[in-house]
Amino acid sequence: MELRRIFDTIPEQFDLYRSRYCDELFADLISVAEIGPAKTVLELGPGTGQATEPVLRTGCSYSGIELGEHLAQKLREKYGAFPQFHLICDDFITHNFGAQRFDLLYSAATIQWIPEEIAFSKSFSLLKPGGVLAMMMTHSDYKTPNEALYQKIQKVYDAYFRPAVEYPHRGFAYDNAVKYGFTDFEKRTYSGRRVFTAEEYVGYCGTHCDHLVIPEPYKTLFFNGLRDAVLEAGDRIVFHETYILYLARKPLEQNKL
Repeated sequence: MELRRIFDTIPEQFDLYRSRYCDELFADLISVAEIGPAKTVLELGPGTGQATEPVLRTGCSYSGIELGEHLAQKLREKYGAFPQFHLICDDFITHNFGAQRFDLLYSAATIQWIPEEIAFSKSFSLLKPGGVLAMMMTHSDYKTPNEALYQKIQKVYDAYFRPAVEYPHRGFAYDNAVKYGFTDFEKRTYSGRRVFTAEEYVGYCGTHCDHLVIPEPYKTLFFNGLRDAVLEAGDRIVFHETYILYLARKPLEQNKL
């Protein structure tokens, strides 16, 4: 199974543990893109809706394109009652959007799964002139709050982290959007905090694609090791989170002479 499809095997766990984003980030996104009832929005890979509701509640005409059938079903259960909610269960890479064009196209930790040329070129073509491309991601730091616990967890990784498939997308260059015609590229950052029990931490780690493909016996040893480390630290692990919002804009069409 492709790594980008493995999330579809854990829709409930994914919905429970994956990171959300802060209110300030959404306020900026909605303001910059001027999203409201008259605007059209496409969310790329919404998963189970970690970044969906704040945009949907603006009253915009919302469309999402989600690769996973089980993730899409969970998303419909949560937001299908919104009259302006539309969901496509298909692959963004190959889907034909026809004449549809959007005022905002946004991605929460999804666009890096798509080859750069397709990701930026197709996004550019799907946006209306003046439309906004927004890309979100999260950096998590559990070393600063408790370095001793961090070191214990690193020992577990060193001993048992043996994924059968390596995660291939750590080098996605968000600022390369300008090479594909986008302008006004900027990066905004926001701060947050999450606290997990040992069981919650194991559940959260079990939503990482490369953690899901650790073969036995390493998988059981790995997750047991994580659980034990946090239990020994008082059944508590703290994450300092940095939410990152990248913004870029498709230029307005120039007047033809």
